[in-house]
Amino acid sequence: MSTLNDVARLAGVSTMTVSRVINDSGYISPETRARVNRAIAELGYMPNVLARQLRSKRTKTLALVVTDIANPFFTTIARGVEDAARARGYAVMFCNTDESEAEEIEYVRVLIQRRVDGVLLVPATDSSGSLQLLREHALPVVVLDRHVRSALVDEVLTDSETGAYLAVRHLIDLGHRSIAILTGPATVSTAVDRVAGYRRALAEAGLGAESEQILFGEFNEASGYEMTRRVLTAQPRPTAIFAGNNFIAFGAIQALRQAGVAIPDGISIVVFDDLPQGWVLDPFLTVVSQPAYEIGKQAAELMLERLTGDPPGEPRTIVLASELIVRRSTAPPRREVAATVPSLRAHMENPA
Repeated sequence: MSTLNDVARLAGVSTMTVSRVINDSGYISPETRARVNRAIAELGYMPNVLARQLRSKRTKTLALVVTDIANPFFTTIARGVEDAARARGYAVMFCNTDESEAEEIEYVRVLIQRRVDGVLLVPATDSSGSLQLLREHALPVVVLDRHVRSALVDEVLTDSETGAYLAVRHLIDLGHRSIAILTGPATVSTAVDRVAGYRRALAEAGLGAESEQILFGEFNEASGYEMTRRVLTAQPRPTAIFAGNNFIAFGAIQALRQAGVAIPDGISIVVFDDLPQGWVLDPFLTVVSQPAYEIGKQAAELMLERLTGDPPGEPRTIVLASELIVRRSTAPPRREVAATVPSLRAHMENPA
């Protein structure tokens, strides 16, 4: 196995020069750098990364803990994290908790033992006991997508309440008066915030939010399917559904198809979260699109700023804008006459 001395002899330089090239520290002329790199390649030299990490007390590794890695929203976030980290010479470990706080805490214990430099966390619940564990070990953390109400930490997320408001106002402007919301657990901030946006839109239009039309479940396909089956038995049946995320929407669409209910002729559907380009040939769903890649990228950059910059100041919250994209899954209701309500445009131009 080649050593640092072997590289130095072949390149005709000192071991200190080889070390500076490997660590990218200090000035080295382009010619010398190229000679050292040729010697490294010729000898197949592998630097002792572990030894460098032990000396610097850094592993150059971040961890991203998400609740459902199969969800394209989180895979896109992961790509943003990875791209930003790699640009600064950091590797990323990925952990999937399946929306379980117990699994989240277990992963955090492992990450502490692995001595990662920082954790980017999508918490399974609003309480997130894992944050206390990270704090006890002085491990930097940035929370993504969700808000942890009891903790002062860096956060990068979108405004779920406003996004939900825009989605429901769109349905109201089409003439819908009976709108069901299918969302995730009441212990998760995104689910709660989307219900708040739903309620605000109905209240501004002079419509009441019926309790049986607000369904909390899980952010997955099976829950979306079961909640939609319940919606279809309601009397009168809602003319529109607001799905709290894309997987809930997948389950809802399956239940509607099995029941022979056409979209949007039988029921309109609007969804929080879009699918990445290339996943579907013909985008159909009206969605509230979140900048998932940018969430991941900015979260990683905020983490790296904490790790490599000045001593940390107050925790920061970065809130990114979402966008309502109207497609073919929403239309005016067929079965009820729309009452007169303020249009979204009129509300935006003349806010109360």
